[in-house]
Amino acid sequence: MHTIDSTAPVVVSLTRVVDAPLATVWQLHTGIDDWPLWNTGIDRAVLNGPAAVGTDFTWRTHGLDITSTIHELVPERRIVWGGTVEGIVGIHAWTFEQTGDHVVVHTEESWSGAPVDAAADELATALRTSLESWLDCLKARAERTA
Repeated sequence: MHTIDSTAPVVVSLTRVVDAPLATVWQLHTGIDDWPLWNTGIDRAVLNGPAAVGTDFTWRTHGLDITSTIHELVPERRIVWGGTVEGIVGIHAWTFEQTGDHVVVHTEESWSGAPVDAAADELATALRTSLESWLDCLKARAERTA
């Protein structure tokens, strides 16, 4: 199982409860090409092949052009991707768990590298804000779709 770098200078872990079916939440989250339609923090996203381990996708968020590679994919359960941009090594893990009529979405992301070492507190705040927005956007779209 792939996971974040728990020793990285920046680690953010967040959870949201979404009142929507698991299939809806999973499809929104793994439909990478459509992220800009519901996630206000993403300007562009293109999956370069099937959603599978080893496939990369390119995306633009907060002024950064990122290429990420899917490291783990367990349908309707877990997706992990990672990449490096401007010296920042990011690893992002998402888990989805059906609990009654709700889905518990948990995300963890780690950032390491020289730029992170130089500004860990600022970057931790930026990552937390970004992930909170992502979860809020996912929740809003999934609940509206359901």
